[in-house]
Amino acid sequence: MADEEDALETPLNAALYKPPTLLPIARLKDVLLYTIETYPLTIIVGETGSGKTTQIPQFLYKSGWTADGTSIAITQPRRVAVTTVAARVAHEMGCELGQEVGYSIRFDDVTSEKTRIKFLTDGMLLREILVDPLLKRYSVIMVDEAHERSLSSDILLGLLTKIMKKRHDLRVVVSSATLDAEHFLEFFTADVDEKIHGKKKEEYGYVIGIEGRMHHVDLHYLIEPTPDYLERTVETILEIHTSEPDGDILVFLTGRDEIETTIDMIQDRLGDLDSKFRNIQSLPLYAGLSSDQQMYVFEPAPEKTRKVIISTNIAEASVTIDGIVYVIDCGFVKLRSYDPTSGIERLSIAPISKASAIQRAGRAGRTRPGKCYRLYTEEDYEDLEDVTPPEIQRSNLAPVFLQLFNLGITNVVRFPYVSNPPSKLATRALELLYALGALDDLARITKPLGIRMAELPLEPMLAKALLNATSFNCLSEMLSIAAMMTLQGTTFVLPEGEKKQADSAKRKFAVDEGDHITLFNVYDAFIGPGRKDPKWCRDNYLNFKALEKAVSVRKQLARHLDHLGIQESAFSGSDVRRVGGVSSLELTERIQRCLTTGFFAHAARMKPDGSFTTVDGGTTLWAHPSSLFFHRKADWVIYTEILESKDKIFIRDITSIDKDWLLEYAPEYYKVKKR
Repeated sequence: MADEEDALETPLNAALYKPPTLLPIARLKDVLLYTIETYPLTIIVGETGSGKTTQIPQFLYKSGWTADGTSIAITQPRRVAVTTVAARVAHEMGCELGQEVGYSIRFDDVTSEKTRIKFLTDGMLLREILVDPLLKRYSVIMVDEAHERSLSSDILLGLLTKIMKKRHDLRVVVSSATLDAEHFLEFFTADVDEKIHGKKKEEYGYVIGIEGRMHHVDLHYLIEPTPDYLERTVETILEIHTSEPDGDILVFLTGRDEIETTIDMIQDRLGDLDSKFRNIQSLPLYAGLSSDQQMYVFEPAPEKTRKVIISTNIAEASVTIDGIVYVIDCGFVKLRSYDPTSGIERLSIAPISKASAIQRAGRAGRTRPGKCYRLYTEEDYEDLEDVTPPEIQRSNLAPVFLQLFNLGITNVVRFPYVSNPPSKLATRALELLYALGALDDLARITKPLGIRMAELPLEPMLAKALLNATSFNCLSEMLSIAAMMTLQGTTFVLPEGEKKQADSAKRKFAVDEGDHITLFNVYDAFIGPGRKDPKWCRDNYLNFKALEKAVSVRKQLARHLDHLGIQESAFSGSDVRRVGGVSSLELTERIQRCLTTGFFAHAARMKPDGSFTTVDGGTTLWAHPSSLFFHRKADWVIYTEILESKDKIFIRDITSIDKDWLLEYAPEYYKVKKR
């Protein structure tokens, strides 16, 4: 996901939320506190909206679970959930966000010494285990939305089984919106030993169910499959708006492009409606939006206006939006899947699972009876898989394996996974980490390189390139490039009807070598005298908030390096011109070579038609329209991101390289075939 902006600067509207005493979980307060006190493991089954995420931490806080100076951690798989829920709980407790209640997501920590209730992503808690292996700063750890089976949450659950053997005082709460309770209970109690834990299996964990949906939801299916679910989505929105009573609409689509297209289609068709039906407020919701933009969906619509929230599956379980009465479910989701043979990570559109369909329908009917319009047939629903395959069975495992190695877990194959990863994915991850120099011949983490790579909050390839920057005397430049890459393509803005002007503005920063150095030029210009202001960004079609974020991220990365004993001031690359060796090369070539040392596995060769092919020739790739190489030529390139859209695989953030550098910097990965 993209980095959030500084979250929730606007106050929350209290009218949007039910009083805590009216939430279903309020009736179970005493039972919950008794269970958590009595059992090391408590598993809670309850749908999103039951109040478990916001109320349980407050129950524990008020019952003295932080009185000894420890804290309560609540993990979420999504960053938007971390920021919104933390703000809500701070609001309910009457404290400033960052005081008693705080949050931590990558590159954004809003906590203090006073913080006793801390919301954070699963991945951030994994990083905390590096410095606090037994998580002694926490008395209770709540893993929320565990049913989503994110990669980080699955690894976290495995580590918690180990930590609980050492810390009998720790309480773990696992919250799931679906009936995975017995599966999680069996996972945690599989090897419970009364001699080690002091408890029998049946005394170790307990399952509590919370009443979920409070009102009936009518399900409506299509009689025949639709050839165009976007068209049918817009038709259904307008049908609801013109014929159904008041109530907001939540629409589930697969991604940003579909969401923006649908919003445009709604606007185009409002003119065809009677004037009394033109009062629709269409709002997008997806991970790439800033927190300010995401917060609009929680605000009440203007008077006599129907709010239509068009979202990815981010609204399926992580956040509760009050006022929703109608749900439209397209039946698809964009899933990330990693091909270990080609090394290509794809975001492909796939049918949802029955569990997801039930979750989506459950968004309606929170405040009164609702309706869910499924844009597929009842037969199609019956054919859906029961659950979505967990991320660990379809992801690049190199980042999490590196974390496990750094935690001292030498045999990642025998780690207690909730679901075992496929052997091909595990093998590919180990091969890549070895090629990057993070593992030695005996599959042990290398010192200092592997440990430093693990401690940087970056993907292993980018971490390797950044750590190598001192060798190429371009550390300052690589810090800026790494920070800009975390923006995930949000640097430039393209207002409707201004493509020519935007392209012309982009050319001011562009260089022949490609996107990475162009991003550096943007950053360098942004921090220049008199330029760090919104007007300069507007004039140059740049995203001011995104660039402000890049400045913050760069400072944090510099601090991480400083902690590792690498100081930017000691490696001022642009001024170094030593005779002989790589330091005497031009700065641009040093940056190109440095990037190659990290991204050699993402190499491609351009073909005469302007497309690219992978090194093995097995996959055709195309430059993303946002890349300089959409219109330019090169021989060999490396890229940092891959996106699949319909019938093409696009690569983004591309830099030209020399083929010989692949052999020079990755001899174990590439070998020249002898003819």
